[in-house]
Amino acid sequence: MISTKSTFLHREAFDYKESRCTIISDSEDAVKAAVASIKHHRRELDRYVQEHPRFLYSLRPVHVDRGPEVVELMAGAAEPAGVGPMAAVAGVLADLAVEEMVLEGAEVAVVENGGEASLVSNVPMDVALSAGDSPLSKRVGFRLERFPMGVATSSGLFSHALSFGEAEAVTIFARNAGSADAAATAVGNIVRGDDERGSIERGVERALSIDAVRGVFIVYRGMVGMGGEVPAIIGVSPFSGKGV
Repeated sequence: MISTKSTFLHREAFDYKESRCTIISDSEDAVKAAVASIKHHRRELDRYVQEHPRFLYSLRPVHVDRGPEVVELMAGAAEPAGVGPMAAVAGVLADLAVEEMVLEGAEVAVVENGGEASLVSNVPMDVALSAGDSPLSKRVGFRLERFPMGVATSSGLFSHALSFGEAEAVTIFARNAGSADAAATAVGNIVRGDDERGSIERGVERALSIDAVRGVFIVYRGMVGMGGEVPAIIGVSPFSGKGV
């Protein structure tokens, strides 16, 4: 969930197949470009997986000799994280859409796709932590001031996405959303068990071992751990609409 203090931005909700997107920009044409990008690259992905079903179902990295851009980016993001390429799908679709927005001349180009966000902006952006029933959920967030940025959250308790872990939230900050998406899945899978402190420490270490990752924030059984370059933590109101 994303907000900014600027009042001169266009915001559009957009759904396409499994993608549930919020698009934010200073340019209406850029918003249209983002919508077109998501549709195009999702169709390219669908055609590819019809001929290569392993790409769709594998929980391990899949080597791609040659494929559509979306497929190659997903495989490239998943490989260093050690996860299947579909773990990066939402983030990569967001990255590709933001790329098109920037080509349209947008100075603010943000696509949030099912909780994974790709951001380029000339103003700070606030992102709220979404962690289901956790007391921190939508009450704390992060002020992003370094761009481009990818943000992704994995949850073993509250997400519809597959996770083998038990954390309320593993939030990754990375150079792009595809890498953040894959890394959040990888780290989320190992945050589990009764040794809460040790599990969080292992999660932080794993996150920072992935080259594209800048920072990680983990919430597990009431404990919080972080490492790397985590943006400034801010308070947000769950009732005001700010940051949600």
